[in-house]
Amino acid sequence: MQISNLGVGQFYPGDSFFHRVDPRSKIVTACAYVIVLFLVDGFGALALMAAGLAAGIAMAGIPLAWLWRSVKAVLVLIAFTYFFQLFLTGGEVLWQLGPVPVYREGVIHGSFLAARLILLVLSGSILTFTTPPVLLTDALGRLMSPLEKIGIPAYDLALMMTIALRFIPTLVMDVDRIIKAQKARGAVTAGRGLVARARGIMPVLIPLFVVSFRHADALAVAMESRCWRGGRGRTARRRLAFSERDAWLGLAVSALLLSSILVGRFWQGF
Repeated sequence: MQISNLGVGQFYPGDSFFHRVDPRSKIVTACAYVIVLFLVDGFGALALMAAGLAAGIAMAGIPLAWLWRSVKAVLVLIAFTYFFQLFLTGGEVLWQLGPVPVYREGVIHGSFLAARLILLVLSGSILTFTTPPVLLTDALGRLMSPLEKIGIPAYDLALMMTIALRFIPTLVMDVDRIIKAQKARGAVTAGRGLVARARGIMPVLIPLFVVSFRHADALAVAMESRCWRGGRGRTARRRLAFSERDAWLGLAVSALLLSSILVGRFWQGF
């Protein structure tokens, strides 16, 4: 796996329905989707939410390769979660792995949690793939603007979150270049055992810190040279405005989430 192919924090240009929806609507609906995703129980509700998400992905026109990049970034976490559910959830024993039993309920519960994590990643990917970083910052700043009444700089926080998200692909590519450079110098960046892996991380970790601080310094100099003084009094090149598309998106997502809650409430056994 080439870590430079990760799709976290990237924008996929297009002119689909989701690309033209106000980013504030996308953020609110994505948050609502995630909240309901962790509230519902049962494969029936999860399948309904997956169908709705698949319809959204098809409407957004995001290539499957881009979606796979996002899921690939958390495959280790998904596999780790599924693996431990096999042994930690009690119930009917399916088979024995030596002295360790594998439970039927563990297989079911692990599959449910793995599917939930995949839907979580894909729902966030639609938001970032269809929203440019600048609009994402403006939308987050507008949504958090009530916090300014209690002295919290909402726009500055939104900018920090957007920059952190945008720098993920940059840092990932830096890691890829550092690993290749260290291997060319004869450094061992991988090995068997915890001690060997810890030693292999150090030739990558230290240069990554140096490169990260260089990126931060260059960004700070660029912002200061453009007279950045915070979000107070700042104007936007593109004004955010709700339209009929936002209403349709809200109605569709509300119907999907309400149906999922009802299915999870009355058909938990499916």
